[in-house]
This record gives sequence, C-alpha cells and structure tokens, in this order.
Amino acid sequence: MSHFKSISSLVLAAGIVCAAGGAAFAQTATPDPGHPRVNQVERRIERQQARVDKGVSAGQITAGQAARDDAKLAREQTSLNKDMATDNGHITRAEQRNLNRRLNAGSARIHHQRVTGGKS
Repeated sequence: MSHFKSISSLVLAAGIVCAAGGAAFAQTATPDPGHPRVNQVERRIERQQARVDKGVSAGQITAGQAARDDAKLAREQTSLNKDMATDNGHITRAEQRNLNRRLNAGSARIHHQRVTGGKS
C-alpha cells in the first residue's frame, strides 16, 4: 500500500510541475511569424516537451525525471522570453546558439532516459 502511495505522490508532483511549466509556456511572447530564430527555438522546446510526455506515457521516463525535464524546459522558455524582451521580440544568433546548445544537452538527456527506461 505504501508503494502505491509513493507512486501516487510522484504522479501528483509531476502533474503540479507540468501545470506550473504550462503556465510558464503560456506566458511566452507571441513570436514574430517572420522571425525564424525565435520560431526554431520555440519549436525545439515544444518538441522536447512532447518527447518527455510521450516517454512518461510509455513508461520510459519516471515522474521524477519528467518533473526535472519539465523544469529545465520551463527555464529555457523563460530564458528565451528574456532574450526576446531585450531585442523587441527577436533573438540574436549568439542567443540562439546558446539556447540550442542547452537544448542539445536536454535532448541527449531525454534520449538516454527513454532508451534506458528511466533506470538512470
């Protein structure tokens, strides 16, 4: 019974983090449809979020790992929003490169979690 309670509390915690992350994603500035750097980074964040969600539903990523991944993606979205705010809704190439570097590391982490089935 206590095993069930611990799983339930992990799922509840992941749900809370997802809701908080969703609020952070909802606060994004409307991207300029003609600005490819912003659109590219936002698409990557959305795709990584979808990969995390798919990994959780497939049982490949644990609730704790998903909560950490969601928090990291929310931080990347916040960083993008701050960069956009300083440049009138645009980001520089250096900012895009920096964001993509961090998203590359996150993508590798998600891949590792999914192939190991949440065991590490």
